[in-house]
Amino acid sequence: MPNRLAQETSPYLLQHAANPVDWYAWGPEALERAKAEDRPILLSIGYSACHWCHVMAHESFEDAEVAAVMNRLFVNIKVDREERPDLDQIYQSAHQMIARRSGGWPLTMFLAPDGTPFFGGTYFPKDARYGLPGFPDLLERVAATWRNRRAELTEQGAQILAAFSRTLPRGSARRSGFSAAPIEGAIEALRSSFDRRFGGFGGAPKFPHPADLELCLRRWRVAGDADAGAMALTTLENMAKGGIYDQLGGGFARYSVDAFWLIPHFEKMLYDNGPLLGLCAEAWQACHDPLYARVARECAAWMLREMQSPEGGFYSSLDADSEHEEGKFYVWSREELRGLLSDAEYAVLAPHYGLDEAANFEGRHWNLHVSKPLATGAQALLESARTKLFTAREKRVRPGRDEKLLVSWNALAIKGLARAARVFGERAWLDAARRALDFIRRAMWREGRLAATCKDGRAHLKAYLDDYAFLLDAVLELMQAEFVPADLEFAEQLAGVLLEQFEDPASGGFFFTARDHEQLIHRPKPGRDNATPSGNGIAAYALQRLAALTGDARYSAAAERTLELFLPSMHEYPGGFASLQLALGEALVPPTTVVIRGDPVLARAWTRELAQEHLPHCVVLAVPAGAAGLPQTLDKPLEKPPVNAWICQGVTCLLPIDGLDALKKACERADIR
Repeated sequence: MPNRLAQETSPYLLQHAANPVDWYAWGPEALERAKAEDRPILLSIGYSACHWCHVMAHESFEDAEVAAVMNRLFVNIKVDREERPDLDQIYQSAHQMIARRSGGWPLTMFLAPDGTPFFGGTYFPKDARYGLPGFPDLLERVAATWRNRRAELTEQGAQILAAFSRTLPRGSARRSGFSAAPIEGAIEALRSSFDRRFGGFGGAPKFPHPADLELCLRRWRVAGDADAGAMALTTLENMAKGGIYDQLGGGFARYSVDAFWLIPHFEKMLYDNGPLLGLCAEAWQACHDPLYARVARECAAWMLREMQSPEGGFYSSLDADSEHEEGKFYVWSREELRGLLSDAEYAVLAPHYGLDEAANFEGRHWNLHVSKPLATGAQALLESARTKLFTAREKRVRPGRDEKLLVSWNALAIKGLARAARVFGERAWLDAARRALDFIRRAMWREGRLAATCKDGRAHLKAYLDDYAFLLDAVLELMQAEFVPADLEFAEQLAGVLLEQFEDPASGGFFFTARDHEQLIHRPKPGRDNATPSGNGIAAYALQRLAALTGDARYSAAAERTLELFLPSMHEYPGGFASLQLALGEALVPPTTVVIRGDPVLARAWTRELAQEHLPHCVVLAVPAGAAGLPQTLDKPLEKPPVNAWICQGVTCLLPIDGLDALKKACERADIR
């Protein structure tokens, strides 16, 4: 019989709906039962594309004997970390405090009935191995500790709650103390760990870190630091040629298990691919290398083909596994390839994708990567071979797809598509971004508030800081690709909720959860980037840009308070704050607003020309003639028909420009800080 999880929207929770475990989703029913029975809680947090989550489920949660122990001793709660990042943040931090090491997924935490953690780990095997206890034995020992050492656990819980309060940033900076020093410190920290041969930072495993790469590109532009630019471009190039990138179908996997970008953890996440798509577009602006244009086109094609729902929103992820084997959908044997390709096609493809080398995946299969440059004149044969392989691969059993729609991840996809559409002039990408935004406004925006997640037409859970901040940022990017007055109005509505529900006006910064959110044991105010950018960093960045467009000082003041709060942390530990440092850069020198008015065809041509240049600190808007209700900052007259442009910083504008060449030169001067 299905358990309570059968009523949930999360594909991850639904994967456990037939378990013999008496699972609850997180909520009042489970918490009240734990308190009424004075029973500890077993909290299991994972996500649909997580390989080791599936392993633990098959070994333990599907096993009737293990489930019986769980049901006898605990109130069991299953959480999707993608739907409840608030809980995941809290209990990952708690695990780190208790275990003195970083966590991961599946996260296995044991809590007092009030939610205070007292023990935890990640994956536990059913039977003792890997130096880990068997899960059933562990359950008995934890339950005995709860019964027999309650006073110790209560004291430990009080210490953990006190430690949580100390994790909140306590800034003492003022705007007068703002400088580029934290940005320079971050670049130096990245430089010290940069892999000059393969790109990326540190050793295995290697993650993309798109915010760090964007900071490097901006530093190249602002300060002329060519080495910072080389770090970004070297990393992107090696990723694009490596096995972390799907050489047939497009899209990046979550990370590489090695230092060479060769073998990925094969799951594909929307939250990686949206930023990396936008980053490829910016890299192309910076150097016009056709590699980045090709990868952007393939990545966008993958997102539209495999990740966009019929309703317009974007799905969350693709599993690493198919048929219970990681990577099976993506890897090849030589025999299979020879059987699919002509001799000429194989002769071109084999050396290019490393098939003339030893098998690189589990000793018998090949994950395709660019090993050698393509032979001159062989492009047509390679494309013919790739088409055949892609067609054959489409007939395989596909990895599972997590079809819930998250506002924050959709926002990252919208921004990446909008930026790439503007740079490469691809209307289909812009239309896809617009459809996703329309879906969010139609299905997930109710009475002036966002729901965090939606599946099968059911939107629920109060949205988080990342949802509002990322979506605000995405709307501002979309306005540069195509200015629609209603988007500016929606941006101000999102900013209003950020200030009302999330900001701490006394101490600065934004809490991760809203004022009217469920009260948990901790209300974090995160500043560091993780797999996704920092909500505080993106909020500060986007609010500053919105202030420049509207002239509303409330937005810039909130951004300033956020930077003041986190500035001491950025000075002390500059690594990991790239999103906040991008915002700091624009606080030091505000973004330049370029308003183009006049003939719509000519205005679009001007914006298209400007999009070919690397002008990351210019916000370019082609505002249609007759647009009503514009703020004074954007309501510029058409003084010299058929088209003219205004270049402004804050309330100060240059005289209108009526020639494209003159506009390019003026933007070039304005963008160099």
